[in-house]
Amino acid sequence: MTDLEPPLIPPPVPAPTSARAPARSRAVREDGLRTRRAILSHAVALSTVHGLEGLSIGDLARSLDMSKSGVYAHFGSKEELQLATIDEAGQQFSAEVVAPALRAAPGVDQLVAVCDAFFDHLRRHVFPGGCFFAGAALEMGTRPGPVKEAVATFQRAFVQLVAGFAASAVAAGQLPPDEDPTQLAFELNGIMLAADVGFVLHGVEAPLAMGARAVRRRLALAPD
Repeated sequence: MTDLEPPLIPPPVPAPTSARAPARSRAVREDGLRTRRAILSHAVALSTVHGLEGLSIGDLARSLDMSKSGVYAHFGSKEELQLATIDEAGQQFSAEVVAPALRAAPGVDQLVAVCDAFFDHLRRHVFPGGCFFAGAALEMGTRPGPVKEAVATFQRAFVQLVAGFAASAVAAGQLPPDEDPTQLAFELNGIMLAADVGFVLHGVEAPLAMGARAVRRRLALAPD
């Protein structure tokens, strides 16, 4: 063999069947998870238009070019589909609205960031029917059960997060010492919901700009 000739490399020995089986099993599981995630992404979008009660296996199957049985195999019941949809919506909302706020400086900057991110996710139609949780809260509020509780739990957690940002602002002296963080979170949440209603109902962005101005006015900040 000359210096220019590559060394001889023996062909790979096929792995025993027992070693290949786990790899195939993992691939199947990963395919199943991807399919489930695609179903839930469509379910979130459809539910902001048709409501959680309006979720249809048939509509999901048609939008994904799947059979009804293929979609239904991932969920044991309509309630399970609804709960999984709420969880998926929560992950999307957290990525779009909560994450930008957590990257901001503690205090007033986080309050502005969370509100602005909320308005921005509406503007970009992350959910085609407006804020998923605003719609779900109104729809499921009078329907006792696990679905209502899942929506309420997420909504409470979000308001508590905003209240935590407000508490940090008070502690840092950015807001008056007598400012009630819980009350402020309630008011800012109300501004966000009002902007959502105006944006969805009228199909114009003016309510989002009004919401941003209202947030800054409430926090005694100069307008942008």
